[in-house]
Amino acid sequence: MSADAAEVVFETAVTLVTAPDGTADFRGPHAQGRRGGRFLYLTWGEQPPGGAFAMFRRAKLHLGDIPAGNLAAARDGGGCLRADLGLTDGFGLPLCASVHPPRVTWSVVASR
Repeated sequence: MSADAAEVVFETAVTLVTAPDGTADFRGPHAQGRRGGRFLYLTWGEQPPGGAFAMFRRAKLHLGDIPAGNLAAARDGGGCLRADLGLTDGFGLPLCASVHPPRVTWSVVASR
């Protein structure tokens, strides 16, 4: 995917489960971290033709920041969660480090 695209869409499967203590938890191939602190990485890197991917930066989207109402709406209504965020920082560089609201906005959209 080119770095100068007007819009970028990433999709991954994350399953909402109930932890033994009754709190929300997340499972999936890209859900990282411990229960209560799970997150997704958006990874920046370069992949030259025929070469290996080399990461140079990554942003961490904290799943615990998703409003409880959005989790319930997605679960009960069969929708999908969506995170909207800008991908550059205040210096025009790729966004990195922990990203929390208001830099990321979580919403529920219809399932595909």
